[in-house]
Amino acid sequence: MTLHAHEQTLDDELTAERTHLDTSRAALRRMRERAEALFATGDKVAGDAYTAEQLGRHMARRVAELADDPTTPLFFGRLDFGAADPDHAGRDYHVGRRHVTDEAGEPLVLDWRAPISRSFYRASARDPQGVAVRRRFGFSTGALTSFEDEHLDRGEELGTASRILTAEIERPRVGPMRDIVATIQPEQDELVRADLADSICVQGAPGTGKTAVGLHRAAYLLYLHRERLRRSGVLIVGPNRAFLSYIAAVLPALGEVEVAQATVEDLIARVPVRAVDDPAVATLKHDIRMAEVLRRAVDRHIGAPTEPIMVSDGSFRWRIGVDPLHRVVEETRGEGLPYATGRERVLARVVGLLQRQSEARRAESPSDAWLRRMGRAKPVSAFLDAVWPALSPEGLVHSLLGDPEALAAAADGLLTADEQALLRAGTKLGRTPKATRWTTADAVLIDEAAGLIERPAGFGHVVVDEAQDLSPMQCRAIARRSEHGSITLLGDLAQGTAPWAATDWRVSLAHLGKPDALVVPLSIGFRVPAAVVAFANRLLPALAVDVPAAESLRRDGALDVRTVDDLVAATVAEVRAALGHDGSVGVIAADDAVDRLRAALAADGVQTATADEVETAARVTVVPATLVKGLEYDHVVVVEPAAIVAAEPRGLHRLYVVLTRAVSRLSVLHTEPLPEPLG
Repeated sequence: MTLHAHEQTLDDELTAERTHLDTSRAALRRMRERAEALFATGDKVAGDAYTAEQLGRHMARRVAELADDPTTPLFFGRLDFGAADPDHAGRDYHVGRRHVTDEAGEPLVLDWRAPISRSFYRASARDPQGVAVRRRFGFSTGALTSFEDEHLDRGEELGTASRILTAEIERPRVGPMRDIVATIQPEQDELVRADLADSICVQGAPGTGKTAVGLHRAAYLLYLHRERLRRSGVLIVGPNRAFLSYIAAVLPALGEVEVAQATVEDLIARVPVRAVDDPAVATLKHDIRMAEVLRRAVDRHIGAPTEPIMVSDGSFRWRIGVDPLHRVVEETRGEGLPYATGRERVLARVVGLLQRQSEARRAESPSDAWLRRMGRAKPVSAFLDAVWPALSPEGLVHSLLGDPEALAAAADGLLTADEQALLRAGTKLGRTPKATRWTTADAVLIDEAAGLIERPAGFGHVVVDEAQDLSPMQCRAIARRSEHGSITLLGDLAQGTAPWAATDWRVSLAHLGKPDALVVPLSIGFRVPAAVVAFANRLLPALAVDVPAAESLRRDGALDVRTVDDLVAATVAEVRAALGHDGSVGVIAADDAVDRLRAALAADGVQTATADEVETAARVTVVPATLVKGLEYDHVVVVEPAAIVAAEPRGLHRLYVVLTRAVSRLSVLHTEPLPEPLG
C-alpha cells in the first residue's frame, strides 16, 4: 500500500512537471508573439527613421532570441530551497536555457546563467548552498519522461552516478554540436562564470568539454554584460569552416544570435589567397621575428626633413624651417601611433604651425577653408610624401619581399642570409601587389603590416578554439582584435599538428598580449570512453609535450583494433555494422584516401556527408584526418593509422587527434603495422 502510494505520488509529480513544461512553452510562445507584434508595428510607434531602425533591429534580435525548439527541453533542472536560505526559503525554481515569465512577470523558467542558477551546478551535499532538493529531468525529443532528486540537505548526492546526467552526457549525437547546460560540471562552471576582465587558457584533454566551456562562457558574458558586449562584440575563432559549422547551433540554442564566428584566415582576408607556400617558407613567414622585420620596414619609410617649407596663400608667403619640421617628425614618431595616424598627425601639426604664423600676422584665426587649402598645398604634400609617405599593407609586404636591399636592412640581425634568400626565392611576386598571387602566410604578413599602419577594430571578448595550432604571427593577428578585451583560449598541446604548433601556453599567451592569463588544465573526460582514451594515451610519450594524461569517467564504449586484408571492403562492412547502433558514424582516413572510401560506401548504398555538411540526413561522415580536429562522432572508424602518420611531419599528433574523436565506439582498421607507440 505504501509503495503504491509512493508510485502514485511520483506519477502525480511527473504530471505536474509536464504541465509546468506545457505552461512554460505557452508563455515563451506568448513572449515571442509580443516581440513579433512590436517588430511589425515598430515603425509606427517610433518618432523618427533612426529610432524606427534601431527598434526594428532590437525586436528582430529579440524574436530570434525567443525561438523555441520543441525537440529541446525548455528546462532541465529544478532547485527547491530549504529554510537554510532566508531569501529563497520554501521556493522552487526551474532552471533552463532561457528566462521565461508568465503574464504577471513571474519566472516560470530561470536562465541557467542567473545568479540563483549557479547553485544547480555548484551545490553539493557538503555545501548545499541553501538547496534542499536538486532535481534533474530526463527527456526524449523534448518530452519530459522522468526526474531524479538529490536531497542535498540530507547528505544525498549522486554526482557522476546520476542516471539522468550520465544518459545526457552519453546520448548519441547526429549533426551539429549541442549545448551542455544540463551537464556542466563544477570545475567547468567555474570557468564559464569567470569575470569578463579575466583572460583564461584552458588546456583540455580530449572529451573534457573545453569547446563547450568556451562557448558557454561567451553566452554567460553576453547575459551579464549584454549592452557592453553588444557594442564591442564577441568573436569565436575556430580552426576551419567544418568546425565552425559543427558548433554554429550552440549559441543560438541558448538565445545568443549575434556572435561573430570566423577562422583566422577569415579575420585576415585582406587579399585573395591564390597560391600555396612551400612548408619551409610558410614556417618562416609565421615566425615571430617577422613582426620585427615588418616594424623596421615601416619605420624605414619615415625620413628626416632636409629643407624648409615655403607656402603662399595668395596674400602672404609662409615659411617653416628645418628644425621645427624635424621636431614635428620626431615628436610624432615618439608617440608610437599607427603609421597612417602618424602621417595625419604630421600634416595636422605642419598646418598648425602655418596657422599660428597667420594668427600672429593677422590677429585673427584663419578660416577652415584656409586650413584645408594649406593642407593640400603642394609644398606641404611634397614634404609629407618625403618624410612620411603613404603606405598600404599590401604595398609594404610586396616591396619588402621584392627588394633584396630593403629586406636585408629590415632583417639585419634577425634573419640569416639563407633565410632572407629563402623568403625571396619562395615568394612569387607579381609586378604589382594586385597582380601577386598571395599565400595564406602572406596574408598573415599583410595583416601584421595593416596593424602597424592602421588601428583595427577590436572585440570585447574573443574565444579561440584549437589554439595550439596558432602560429606566433596568427596569435598577434588575434591580439590586435582583442587588445582592449579579454580572451578564452582553448586547446590541447598534445593535438598540435601545425609546423609551428605551440608547446608552451605561456609563449602563446605572450604573443596574444595576455601573458598573465590563468592556465587551467581539464583532464577528466566525460565524452570519450576510458578504453579509447587509454589507447590514444599510448601516443603521449612520443608527442614531446608536457600535459596531464586524459582520464575518462566513461566505463562503457568499445575499442576494436583489427588487421584486415582489404581496407576498403573492411571499412564498408564496419560502417554497415556501426549503422546498427544509434548515433553518428565518422570514417577518418588520410586525406588522399577519402574519395575512394566515399565512392565505395556510395556503391554499397550508404549515403555519406563531408565534414562541413552538418545539416544533412546522412548519419555517416567521411572526414580527412586534417579536418577532424574538434569534431566528434558516436562511432569512429579509423582507416590505416600508418598512412595518417606518414602524411605529415607531425603525423603522430594528428593520429592522437583522430583516435580521440569517438564518444562511444572506436574501430581501427589497418593492413600496415600500427605506429610503434601503439604496438
